[in-house]
Amino acid sequence: MMTILGPLLMGTAFGFLLQRGKVTNCNVIENQFRLRDFTVLKVMGTAIVVGGLGVLLLVDTGNTKYYVKDANMLAVALGAALFGVGMVVYGYCPGTALGAIATGSVHALVGALGMVAGAILYALSFDWLKAHVLNVWALGKVRLPDVTNIPDVAWFAALAVGAGLFFWWVESAEAKQKRG
Repeated sequence: MMTILGPLLMGTAFGFLLQRGKVTNCNVIENQFRLRDFTVLKVMGTAIVVGGLGVLLLVDTGNTKYYVKDANMLAVALGAALFGVGMVVYGYCPGTALGAIATGSVHALVGALGMVAGAILYALSFDWLKAHVLNVWALGKVRLPDVTNIPDVAWFAALAVGAGLFFWWVESAEAKQKRG
């Protein structure tokens, strides 16, 4: 029962937090790309830091291990570019789109159908992509701590400090903008 109920409860909580964080509104996401509203970076930065530290604790206590996928850099670059363009045009990422659908957004629903169509096209073209894209700049199963010999905890500490400094800078800039 928990294999069904656990993910369902976690997904519901995640959607609730996306809604409370106001990132299920396409205007908030579009204004992030216009550098007018940093809500998305603040919400996602917090999620990355908290999730990253949680994973680090789970790994360090032996409750899980890292499952590292191949670092296929051309595929990552192309996927990131496609994802970014799609997010700017659509106004949602996949997670925020599902949250917006839950609030009744028809716009998000139409875009989600487009994401499903894109996933089908990816699956149908996978053999070609595997032969021509996935093997270009393929670094294998590597992680930054392995490549740099800098321990995981130092990477996560740097991430947390960098996020904290970024949040402080954004909050300062937004406070100045409201005063001036």
